[in-house]
Amino acid sequence: MSGPLEVIGPIMGGKGADIVPSPALEQAREFARQSKAETTLRGYRADWRDFCGWCESHGLSPLPAAPETVAAYIAECAGRLKVGTIQRRLNAIPEAHKATGQDSPTTAGMVRNTLKGIRRTLGTATAPKSPTLTDDIRAMVEATDADLIGTRDRALILLGFAGAFRRSELVGLDIADCAFGKDRLTVTLRRSKTDQDGAGRKIGIPYGANPETCPVRTIQAWLEQSGASAGPLFRSITRHGQVHVGGLSGIDVARVVKKLADRAGLDAAKYAGHSLRAGHATSAAIAGASERSIMNQTGHRSVPMVRRYIRDGSLFRENSAGKLGL
Repeated sequence: MSGPLEVIGPIMGGKGADIVPSPALEQAREFARQSKAETTLRGYRADWRDFCGWCESHGLSPLPAAPETVAAYIAECAGRLKVGTIQRRLNAIPEAHKATGQDSPTTAGMVRNTLKGIRRTLGTATAPKSPTLTDDIRAMVEATDADLIGTRDRALILLGFAGAFRRSELVGLDIADCAFGKDRLTVTLRRSKTDQDGAGRKIGIPYGANPETCPVRTIQAWLEQSGASAGPLFRSITRHGQVHVGGLSGIDVARVVKKLADRAGLDAAKYAGHSLRAGHATSAAIAGASERSIMNQTGHRSVPMVRRYIRDGSLFRENSAGKLGL
């Protein structure tokens, strides 16, 4: 039953479909596929397969699905999944119905109330990963190896930290996206989570005061040592020092962060790829950077979202408890 999610959007069929030239029809289907990010589509397909498997095991129809079926499905999920995962599973169901012209069962009151009850029972609070603060980054840089893998790892975490990049943005960068100036690096971010249409934006990375932790010098060193002149900026490397043509994945970024956090004496379980981005916002807030300047670098469109990091970074900058003379 994964077919409906092969094309997200209206199914090109019905009356008049036989008079549409097939090349144009296929092009329309391709544009429909491109309307959502590939990672989103993969998630929908996986979640839809899970729902179909559950329906099959219970002798129920997944398409069209009855509201009672969906409510029972998410109720059973509540015994083994977090609320966020249940919501994600639920999101795939209306997409499949929409793709085949069916009304979504998820709008029914029974489904909404079941989900509301799950949220109230399980709670929605998440345990975010810890931000890598400036001192953490310094310790992680010192913990890198002296070989080519170490050079790449230093470049990865320093650029991720300085540019406040998401892990998907980091691994999506090409060498052509990097323009070196006299005292700066300009990175062109062609697409991101909040820019699926590819309008793009430029991010400035200034030289660091310390050559050992300067993101610009480190990126230059990585490019020189890797010998790469085009294609993905960050790539996998064999233990024999051979640089692959293909780029890293988002999971690879998380693995590098966790590896270096562990070497630096930090609790690796508390850190992941997002720690670099969160660390930039939090560290900048600690240093007194303005809300606007932080948002310019992170690309946040939501003020409340970036203020979460700013609040964390401001906890001890002007803390009244420090004035108590204890």
